[in-house]
Amino acid sequence: MKILLINPYQTSREGNIWTKIEGAMPPLGLAYIASYLESKGIDSEIIDMNVSQGDAKTQVDKIKETPDIIGITSMTSTIMNAYEIAKYLREKFPKAKIIFGGVHPTVLPEDVLSRQYIDYVIRGEGEYSFYKFITGGDIKNIPNLSYRENNKYVHNPSGPLIDNLDTLPMPAYYKLPIKKYIPTLGSYKRLPAISMIATRGCPGKCTFCFGSFLGEKIRMHSPDYLIEEIKFLQKNHGIKEILFYDDTFTTFRHKVKEFCNKIIEQKIDISWVCFSRVDTIDEETLKLMKKAGCHQIMYGIESGSEEILKNINKKVNKEKAKIAVQLTKKVGIECRTTYMLGNPGETEETIMQTVKFAIELDPDIALFNITTPFPGTAMFKWAKENGYLISEDWSKYDLSNMVMELPTISREKIQKYYKKVFKMFYLRPNYLLKRLFKIRSLNDLKMAFNAFLAVITH
Repeated sequence: MKILLINPYQTSREGNIWTKIEGAMPPLGLAYIASYLESKGIDSEIIDMNVSQGDAKTQVDKIKETPDIIGITSMTSTIMNAYEIAKYLREKFPKAKIIFGGVHPTVLPEDVLSRQYIDYVIRGEGEYSFYKFITGGDIKNIPNLSYRENNKYVHNPSGPLIDNLDTLPMPAYYKLPIKKYIPTLGSYKRLPAISMIATRGCPGKCTFCFGSFLGEKIRMHSPDYLIEEIKFLQKNHGIKEILFYDDTFTTFRHKVKEFCNKIIEQKIDISWVCFSRVDTIDEETLKLMKKAGCHQIMYGIESGSEEILKNINKKVNKEKAKIAVQLTKKVGIECRTTYMLGNPGETEETIMQTVKFAIELDPDIALFNITTPFPGTAMFKWAKENGYLISEDWSKYDLSNMVMELPTISREKIQKYYKKVFKMFYLRPNYLLKRLFKIRSLNDLKMAFNAFLAVITH
């Protein structure tokens, strides 16, 4: 049996800052599925179209061997490309079974199955369900599976979560083009670098996020598992830096501390970055993280308005954000902070509050996105029910396009501020001088120049 796993390519519209700073990281979800299948004696191939050259037809034309089963992962931002890829695959391989997974298919399985060239959807965690699907049997007994039957959509009940993540084999990195991956501009200091996932789930319940995509329960690999994965990546791929892409890496601080202590004790030469929440860190943990090689943490600040923070159920206030950023900088770890323009209740005044707060926090990097109510989130439901959602063209859901029409501010003003805020933050003399003094290598200089170019041309 020939099994093909595909990661669709990402495209960004003109005017999106991410076109200038975004890199590409491996599709770890597919790599976990591939390694799980391999542990059961089943081989598969991964094609990462996001780092290959060519449009959908060009890349599908390159596939020579006829697959029996094709699995395609997708987020909302890549779903339209995934549909196009699937359409060409159906034309070329009419007998292959095409099955979709990932965030978008999980929350909108019927949107996916409305395309007749797609046969099945697996919702949520895919390892066990995909394995059951491949090994045959009655499809009615496969957990998390959605499909068409007698012109109706059928959604099988969800199965149990993988409680112990350590039972999963390490992602099949060797099936991926490791040398083609590079992180987002400004998020790394050493290459080659690669992403890892330590946890599944998120403690936050923000209205704009679907952190429970892989289940409500938050789970984390053991520190020993993570250490072995890092050693494997160093030994086999020469990796010098890890980017933890967990929603909140520091959810379990005791495990983070244990992880850091093991890096220090074993003298592992690795630098790393992570995402966190401002209410899940403390000075002791930060000092240990710094000593263990962490050089940057990204915090989602979102807004400089307390009212907006309540509207999006952020569950933190500006004071907590201020303390977290100050502590992080105090121990010598860089801060990358993110903000959103166009939240429920947004006005020109609250946007200016956000910009002023970003300047007050003075992080090393500040990223501003346009609020996007992704399917599956409470914000999407709110926008749709209240008539604020003006588009379900998923290609526009790319963090740079206002797909809501709010009663408090026009879409045009949001788009105008999106073009202005980067210059307001980055073109300050004090900031430019500070970044200039932080340049220590040719790589630092190159990143600083490219970042500056991205800002002034945005």
